[in-house]
Amino acid sequence: MATDTDIAVAAHYAAYPYPARNPADEAKRLIEGSPSRLAEIEHYLFDGRLPEPFRALVAGGGSGDATIMLAQHMADRKLAGEVVWLDLSPAARAVAEARAAARGLTNIRFVEGSLLDAEAAVGGGFDYVDCCGVLHHLAAPEAGLAALRAVLKATGGLGVMVYGAIGRRGVYDMQALGDVLAPQSLPPAERLAVGRRLFADLPPSHWLKRNPFVRDHLDGGDAGFYDLLLHARDRAYTVPEFVALATSAGLEIVSFIEPALYDPAAYLRDPKLKAKAAALPPLAQAAMAEQIAGMLTKHVAYLAPDARRPAAPDDPGLIPILRDGDGPALAGALRSGRIVAKHMGVEIAIPVPKLAPAMVRRIDGERTLGEIAEDLRQADAALNWPKFQAAFQDTFQALHRLNLIWLRRP
Repeated sequence: MATDTDIAVAAHYAAYPYPARNPADEAKRLIEGSPSRLAEIEHYLFDGRLPEPFRALVAGGGSGDATIMLAQHMADRKLAGEVVWLDLSPAARAVAEARAAARGLTNIRFVEGSLLDAEAAVGGGFDYVDCCGVLHHLAAPEAGLAALRAVLKATGGLGVMVYGAIGRRGVYDMQALGDVLAPQSLPPAERLAVGRRLFADLPPSHWLKRNPFVRDHLDGGDAGFYDLLLHARDRAYTVPEFVALATSAGLEIVSFIEPALYDPAAYLRDPKLKAKAAALPPLAQAAMAEQIAGMLTKHVAYLAPDARRPAAPDDPGLIPILRDGDGPALAGALRSGRIVAKHMGVEIAIPVPKLAPAMVRRIDGERTLGEIAEDLRQADAALNWPKFQAAFQDTFQALHRLNLIWLRRP
């Protein structure tokens, strides 16, 4: 039987499908992100080679971002299979279907239903399950993740996003105020109007006004404001809590995205402190990094039902893939001897070897590591495979920490 909170959540998404999307925009751009880029899935979960046909479930598909991205990537690669969109919201389905139609995508199946009943709704045997921004809205997230684990092949994996507790400071104070001044029993439009007045009236001392890391209420229109600050059921996770959630379903974390964000060394400068942090187990390091950074508003990770590892650059037949696809541009950024990235105002700088620009310039998504090594050897006969591999390994690790590079098998 539906609870009052269930009814409020359903009314929310009927009024404000999330995220707000205009199907006409599909002619201008493809929205891409993590998890669920196809090459990213291939690298982190399948050692560089996807199964074919490839079956993916997007659980809690909403207005279609992950569904459209994954289906388009599969179509571009002419990869046989299907993407199944599963969600409770007819309004969100209408948006997602219109977006698919605008792109002419025919490899998507739309099913209305709860992810808690995924096996009954869509069957099993999925190679991949995307669940982005959904589990934290369930009354029982553990039950939701267990239901998704049940439809996954033993060789499959998941891409998951949940909210980060520390980075969302102020959000839940605002939600609590909204529950009092704009009760969940009110129609969504009335709640939104009260919520906007309340946010405008908050003093600058309120944690939400002081938190620069959450912006959906500022940039996401009515749907973004409502989803962030007026959601009827919403929780966030610290790293240890997220690990416990994964473990409850018999799943292990393959990698957080981006890995560098979960490394205390990305933030600490004191060598003695860095050494102490580096001595901790990997998941303890990740928890410490979250506490130090203070700005992780979400946790994105790939999960698997076994102790899986991402593909590693140990085979000359592997093809390196750059996330943004522009080898010459990235090579130019590496001439300083380091790769620099900014996340939520925090600068992360990672050194790269001298040979990095020359190697990265030759990455085009088609050439193998062996072919790149041979091309470089034409200019330097002393650059044999072991020397190339050592330099590429260091370059790869630097870029991989920022999720800028993946590996694919031909």
